[in-house]
Formats: sequence, structure tokens, C-alpha cells
Amino acid sequence: MKLKSVLLSLTLPLLLPAALVRADVSAVAQSAADYAVKSYEAAMTDTLAELVRFETVARDGVPLEENDAFTGFKQALQDKAQALGLEYQDHGHVVIIALGDAPEKLGIVTHGDVQPANPAKWRQSPFVLDRQSEPGKLIARGSEDDKGPIATALYAMKAIKDQGVPVKRRIELLVYLAEESDWAPFKAFLKTYPMPAYNITIDANYPVVTAEKGWSEVRVTAASNPFESKVQPYLSDFYGGYFRSQVPDEAHASVVNVTPELVKAIRKRAAAHQSVKFEFIEREGGLEIVARGKATHSSEPEHGVNAIAFLADALKVHDWPANAAGSTVRYLNDLVGTGIVAKQFGDIAYSDDFMGPMTAAVTMVKADDGGLTSYLNLRRPTGKSAKQLDGEIRGALADWQQQRGIKLAKVDVELGDPYRVDNAPHVEPLLKVFRHFTGIEDAAPTAIGGSTNAKLLPNAVSFGPSMPGAAYTGHSEHEFITEEQFRLNLKMYTAMMIEIGNL
Repeated sequence: MKLKSVLLSLTLPLLLPAALVRADVSAVAQSAADYAVKSYEAAMTDTLAELVRFETVARDGVPLEENDAFTGFKQALQDKAQALGLEYQDHGHVVIIALGDAPEKLGIVTHGDVQPANPAKWRQSPFVLDRQSEPGKLIARGSEDDKGPIATALYAMKAIKDQGVPVKRRIELLVYLAEESDWAPFKAFLKTYPMPAYNITIDANYPVVTAEKGWSEVRVTAASNPFESKVQPYLSDFYGGYFRSQVPDEAHASVVNVTPELVKAIRKRAAAHQSVKFEFIEREGGLEIVARGKATHSSEPEHGVNAIAFLADALKVHDWPANAAGSTVRYLNDLVGTGIVAKQFGDIAYSDDFMGPMTAAVTMVKADDGGLTSYLNLRRPTGKSAKQLDGEIRGALADWQQQRGIKLAKVDVELGDPYRVDNAPHVEPLLKVFRHFTGIEDAAPTAIGGSTNAKLLPNAVSFGPSMPGAAYTGHSEHEFITEEQFRLNLKMYTAMMIEIGNL
């Protein structure tokens, strides 16, 4: 289906009168959902504005309890929960906000930490909710991933409480504070946490996510082989990217001893990539090149334009000496390329009928003690064992080194396991909620490239906040949630808590 048709099918149902939408949810769920929007849409937006102002980014060497952003964020959550008449528990890296006291539970899992944001790439501070720059959009780091869903869940619970809706299960909203950096504290917490029978993460896509690819990474370090020449062109520098789960929107290269012919050739190849903006700064005997693409979540590389990959491709016109920068550019061009499914990387490419292809995106290239390291983020589906894939990756790199006469300083391969849950009893009720409020009758379970905490919980599936077919803006330098989607999420989360809470 063409993108235009997909978007039309997603937006038209939102405009339908309630009477025309198939009634697959209970009348009490519909009533509570309508009440939530009428009573709390403005308050939900104000709460989002309060939550995004905390720069909840993990800082190396700073424990969570000593990070003022996190302590302030937790205090804001506590104050809000108490104001809404909800129970609040602080378990260190995990905050629980709960409604009800039934012995059986429904777990709603989200996170309050965020990825870094480059202020230079935002119209306003990424940690101030921007409601003016683009009317209809709520722009800020965390607006979609995941502070928007937190605010939505709070007011869904408040609406249920106000309406006195009977719910058989205690609703527990688990807000984890290191999802973007370290899953170990959450794993430790879950060892003693009485696990709910039904768990739903609100950190991905609709309709219902029942499978997630495994977060994986190939780290290749090119040795710091000094190279200097007064006449031969070489790369003195090559770097780019901001963090390891973002398709990078900026990359830099420095060329020494550049000739007019070489400049012309680089410019010509760069011009073929119309989706990338290149800046050429000519200096005496040298050339600085900046490539600017489009950042996106590395789980959806198809929605971005990878500045590192396309800058390397623009430099493909010359066989660069094998210092750290030259070796890295050769590796990227030979094995990674500008595609997103690893077709050039030996035999590693593969696909699963439900989960789709393994995707690959170089996310960073940066200097470290060992040389120049490139980070290739893979999202691997079921269909190939980790042992086989690891062998194929290392085999392709070994063959490349032999063919190129280049010895890499280090190769690290980290392969995460894909996740898939079949026959979870709350999948069909969740689909009914989605179909009811969107009018999308053929909605079915889906798979994503992202990796959420659902992997750590039994029978866990994901339910929003992003619509199918829409680019997930979390981890980008233009993260937002539309006011319309925010409103729709409040309806669906309210109904979801009632319907699944009464299973």
C-alpha cells in the first residue's frame, strides 16, 4: 500500500462520529474514555510540559540517586500521583503508580529516562515543551518516548478513579528510569516483584506489538596507524553520530593534500545523494566536508537518512591510505554501504516472514583509546541463531581484512535475542480497543525493530503510542507527539485499562 493510502486509512477513522465506529468495547469503557478527554486533556498536556523539563539522561559516573534531574523527576511524579489520588511507591530505579487494591494485577510498563538531545538542532530547548513552532505538535525530548505515555497513563487512571469504574485487577504503572542505558536494575527489581498476569508496555507502536527484534551491535575499531604525506591525499579525520540508537544526521571528514580533481570527484558523487546536504569548506591543501541527513530511531532506519553512510559513500572516489579514518571509510563502503539490510556484509542478511528483515545502521564513528570505532546497530529477527550470525559477521570481517590488507585493532559482536509472544490472552481485547477507536477493522498483531522492556516480562505486548505507518520520532532531533494522537491515546489507554483490567 502506498504511504499516502496508509496515512489516509489512519487519519480518516479519527474523524468518524462515535456512532459510526464499531462498538467492540464496553459502554463503561467508552464513557470513561470520553470523560478522560473532556476532563483532562489540558491537564495531561500541562503534566507533559512539567515532565519533559527534567533532563533525565544517564550520566557516566553519576548514580541515579545523585542525579538531580532524576530526583526532581521522581518528586514531580510523586506530587502528581498524590494530587490525582493514586498510590506512589519508590523502588529506586523503578517507580510504581497504582490504582486499586485487588490481589490480581495489570502491569503497564514505561520509562522516564530519555536519550540525549542536541539543543542546536531544536527550535526551542528540547527540554521545554514547544507548543507553538508547529501548531498541532507537542515537541520535546520524551514527548513520544516515553513521558507522553506516562502523562497519558496517569490521567487514564484518574478518569477511571473519578468514574468509579469497577476493575478486577489492580493497575500498576511501572516507570523504569534506565531503559535507555542499563537494564540490569530492572532485571534485579523483577526478581522480587510479584509479576502481573498481564503486562503491557506503552513504549512502541499500535495496533499490538507481539514481536521485537533483538538489539545487536558490531563494533569495529580501526587501528591508529599514523599517516602523513606532503603530496598524497589522505583522510586525517572521520567521525559522526550522537548516540548508539540513533541514525545519525551529521558526519564530518577532513581531507589533506586534496587536489582540484579529487574535490570535483567528491562533489560529483555527493551531488547524487539529493537527500543529504553536503557542505564543503576548502582550506589550503585541505578539504573539510560535513554531511547532514535525517536522524531517526535506529530501529526504523528506513525513516532516516544516515549521514555517516552517505559521507563515506561520497568519499568512495578514492582509495584512501589505511590509517584509522581511511580504514574506517573503506570498511563502511565495502561492508555496510548506504542500504539498511546488510546485503553487502558477507552472508549475514536474512529475513523472517512475520518480523521482517534484519536491519543495519551505522550510528556512530568516534575516536577512543584503541583507534577509531564504528558502531553498527543491528535489529535481528527470529530465523537465524546467534551462533550462526556471529560466525558470519566475524567471517565477513576476516575475509575483508585479508582482501584489503588491513588489520583491525578490535572487533566486538553483541547479539541480543529477538522476542516473540504467541497466544497472549490480552492481544485480541487490545485489538478490539484499537479497532473501536480508530475504525481500522483489519488491525492485527505486528512486529517492530525496537527493543522494549516487554522482553523481561511474561505475556508482555506493546500498545502504542505511535500509529502504524508513522515514523517513530523518539531518539530523533525532532521528537514530537501530535495533539490529535495524544488525545486518541488517552481514550485508548483509558479503555485498555478497563477492558484488560476486567479480564
